[in-house]
Amino acid sequence: MKISTKGRYALRLMLDLALNYSGKYIPLKAIAQRQEISDKYLEQIINTLSKAGFVESARGAQGGYRLARRPSQYTAGEILRLAEGSIAPVACLDCAGSCDKTDTCLTIGLWRKMQEAINDVVDNTTLEDMIKEYRGRQR
Repeated sequence: MKISTKGRYALRLMLDLALNYSGKYIPLKAIAQRQEISDKYLEQIINTLSKAGFVESARGAQGGYRLARRPSQYTAGEILRLAEGSIAPVACLDCAGSCDKTDTCLTIGLWRKMQEAINDVVDNTTLEDMIKEYRGRQR
């Protein structure tokens, strides 16, 4: 399983908004410059985040984007799933009952354990946790 650039950039965009969380709107161009990501690509990602209610937007000179909730209220898992869809290590875990070999599959146990481990990490890590870890490394 690999997280695509869309998923990685969505997480970086949300982390940038969280790092600069003040209630003020942040221009997408400023985020793109700080993150060294194309503003055109970030526009696609921010639209997805906006439609899902993860970010709020404002137009005009003081416009831009800001988090709709506090950084502690977003998990890496919900952001990645929004951007990526599934984050299961194998497709058969997404479609319960779609594989007729599930009962005799030698590897299904491993895939389930991997999925549980991945979910445990991403669903129990908030933007705030990631920022604290980042700031701790900066000291």
